[in-house]
Amino acid sequence: MSILIVDGVEIDVPPEYTLLQACEAAGAEIPRFCFHERLSIAGNCRMCLIEVKGGPPKPTASCAMAVRDLRPGPNGEPPVVLTKSPMVKKAREGVMEFLLVNHPLDCPICDQGGECDLQDQAMAFGVDSSRYIENKRAVEDKYIGALVRTSMNRCIHCTRCVRFTAEVAGTSDMGAIGRGEDMEITTYLETAMTSELQGNVADLCPVGALLPKPSAFRARAWEMVKTESIDVMDALGSAIRIDTRGREVMRILPRVNDVVNEEWISDKARQIVDGLKTRRLDKPYVRKGGKLVPASWQEAFATIAEKVKATNPARIGAIAGDLASVEDLFALQSLLGKLGSVNLDARQDGVKLDPKLGRASYLFNPTIAGIDDADSLLIVGANPRKEAPVFNARIRKRWLKGRFPIHLIGEQADLTYPYDYLGAGPETLMALLKNPPAKTEKPVLLIGQGALARSDGAAILALAIKAAVALGVIKDGWNGFGVLHTAAARVGALDLGFVPGVNGLDAQAQAKAGALDVLFNLGADEIAIEPGAFVIYQGTHGDRGAARADVILPGATYTEKSGTYVNTEGRVQWSDRASFPPGEAREDWAILRALSEILGVRLPFDSLARLRAELYAAHPHFAEIDDIAAPEAIDPARFVATGEFDKAPFVSPVVDFYATNPIARASGVMAECAALAQGLARQAAE
Repeated sequence: MSILIVDGVEIDVPPEYTLLQACEAAGAEIPRFCFHERLSIAGNCRMCLIEVKGGPPKPTASCAMAVRDLRPGPNGEPPVVLTKSPMVKKAREGVMEFLLVNHPLDCPICDQGGECDLQDQAMAFGVDSSRYIENKRAVEDKYIGALVRTSMNRCIHCTRCVRFTAEVAGTSDMGAIGRGEDMEITTYLETAMTSELQGNVADLCPVGALLPKPSAFRARAWEMVKTESIDVMDALGSAIRIDTRGREVMRILPRVNDVVNEEWISDKARQIVDGLKTRRLDKPYVRKGGKLVPASWQEAFATIAEKVKATNPARIGAIAGDLASVEDLFALQSLLGKLGSVNLDARQDGVKLDPKLGRASYLFNPTIAGIDDADSLLIVGANPRKEAPVFNARIRKRWLKGRFPIHLIGEQADLTYPYDYLGAGPETLMALLKNPPAKTEKPVLLIGQGALARSDGAAILALAIKAAVALGVIKDGWNGFGVLHTAAARVGALDLGFVPGVNGLDAQAQAKAGALDVLFNLGADEIAIEPGAFVIYQGTHGDRGAARADVILPGATYTEKSGTYVNTEGRVQWSDRASFPPGEAREDWAILRALSEILGVRLPFDSLARLRAELYAAHPHFAEIDDIAAPEAIDPARFVATGEFDKAPFVSPVVDFYATNPIARASGVMAECAALAQGLARQAAE
């Protein structure tokens, strides 16, 4: 640790701290534009100038100088740093004056107004007038994709966007052309950005040069109500903030959560806003004469009750979708239990994971933040860039630190970091047992749904566990075995035991023609249900599930209800309601509670608080919000590979990143992104 004095306050900070970080640790406010804690240091805006006593007789850029570079006083006194001296004040005013030379003074109409660092810092550290009377330069706006709008007259060349695409996203989409006053920030030949994280550059931009295109000029920052929530577009559980105006969701932004998403979110998480209100189900429907017609809740419930009461419990089943909250799953599980059915499943993709094998068998045990401590990685049957882009950026962050060999078994893809490609399928995993790579201290084996959601998924899981033991992934003091899920509801469902009971049918069996007479479908839109069963669909959009339904009960999206989700590492998270469902739509647990009354099997809760009390009594770990309940150790003896392996290669289940769920498929913005991605893929193939 190093001691220095900042504005008369003595502090002790690590020597690798920059002076900017040290000053903030002492409570001093340091303005900045180019500096960002998660990006490399550029030192090109010069707004963070401070004075170092005994140093050069000029201001020092605090972001570009480390504490270890300071020299003590002549008698060994701690270095002295000043952040409010006349020299510093004059220097910052000069820098701000230069920044505003070419910046258009369009604050009253700029969509960044109210959230603009330049505006705030000009008021705090600038002067009230400018000495420049020359004409301002003009820069043509650039096309850089469907998600980011440009107004390049405002750009101050902080290069945050350039460093983000190069370092975090790993695509190097953006760069600078020209020199001096002719310098411009753009993409190569003004093509669309290719990263699944590109929307984050709008958050990073300290001025209004880069803005989120879909939400630009729709609302002012002070008009919106901010609600903290959790993203459900993948299983990572990124922390988000939902901004609403009235009943309408206007935008979704990331929140800082260092142990999950740091401060990034995927483009799908950010820009599915228009999908929340498009193709919505806002009233019940009943199929009559082969057509779905609007109905009242009483009529829909009466139709269901008539069918259910005339059906043997063994011929009743339930399939839950990928976006269901734990509360909704618990209510449906309780209802099926009251009806006497054991045919329930939340694994609509057929993944061979079972809570009977222990919680550690389906979690990402090293944790998301734990990847920073790992020293090698083996990816089996997964494409993290498509399945969890923010997590993929975290892997890249660890790779950039060095000494992190990455091996891949599965389909080859651009993951934004190099890897050693071992092979495509199960035979490669078996060969790895005979000829393993060099062991490391903290290895991680990441297995995806592309390996587990197959007919031989159980055997693949057993083989992966065996490989993990042989490679030192599972050992005393370290469990590096991790499953990367693609569905936000999956881990919560497995924790609940939302799987078939004794002699019960799984999702694939329930979907077969003639398997059941009545099927409750809780937002399961990714599975094809064959003709035969009477299908009760609870969902939010007119998607695949609604087209197959005999009765539709309109539900609420994740922004319209308070719910619990468990992410891929087993972290319990809580999302809060930001808006209300449209029309007659209701929260799914409330629909099931009302339906249970009509069916004569009343569920024992009348409110969300009472439901959660029942949930916590049955499964106490759900009450530990933002915590990961320690799973029991993996017992390799419980995993036995039976049957023959399918020789087909592992293929990621995410074919189109922008259309993985009903909300995304209803979004016009996501459709535009998908079309752009397909066009770029065709160009690359040519």
